[in-house]
Amino acid sequence: YIIYNMSGKPVVVLGGGRVGRATSRALEVRGIRSCIVEQVAGRVPESMECVNGNAADLEILKQAGLMDAPTVLITTHDDSLNIYLTIYCRRLRPDIQIICRATLERHTKTLHRAGADFVFSYASMGATNMFNSMKRSRIVTITEGLEVFRTEVPSVLGGKTIMTSGVRETTGCTIAAVRGDRELEINPPADRVLEAGRELILVGDVESEQRFLERFGEAR
Repeated sequence: YIIYNMSGKPVVVLGGGRVGRATSRALEVRGIRSCIVEQVAGRVPESMECVNGNAADLEILKQAGLMDAPTVLITTHDDSLNIYLTIYCRRLRPDIQIICRATLERHTKTLHRAGADFVFSYASMGATNMFNSMKRSRIVTITEGLEVFRTEVPSVLGGKTIMTSGVRETTGCTIAAVRGDRELEINPPADRVLEAGRELILVGDVESEQRFLERFGEAR
């Protein structure tokens, strides 16, 4: 995406979690100032410009500079909150550029309708690049503490759907994609049947990966 109408005023980043902090650092590298709005005190390092408070509070948004900012980036992991904040920011600033994160792919259209100019879904953004990288490696680190790894569908999961497999509930891993002979299905539905011989692309931390291997078998 491109942040346009740069006026020298800081970009406002709503959410000081991992994504929000990484976004702020990336902007800094590019010479773009930013101000994070984060409700939890101490989550954002003192070296970063931050206003502590509720992002739905008008006074907090004013302190962060929303009324003059060229762009607001909404980065929380809660899609319902992101939809609300998108509507709120659009009403406050009809002219502002809104870039929003969607944790679930199905909410991207709703966020666009709410007023977002750009929506980036965790499930799809960068997925193709990550999976292409995995042609050379079984494990790819996508951020601190979070990895994408691949394995053939274990025999104990063959014939089960993603919902009935219990992968997420028992291991903490998320099935991000299923690869067949020719096609790659990103963000497969919960009723997708896992077929023997296909490849799973999973997202999780190191502990989640280990639980998967212990419960369902060694990945190749």
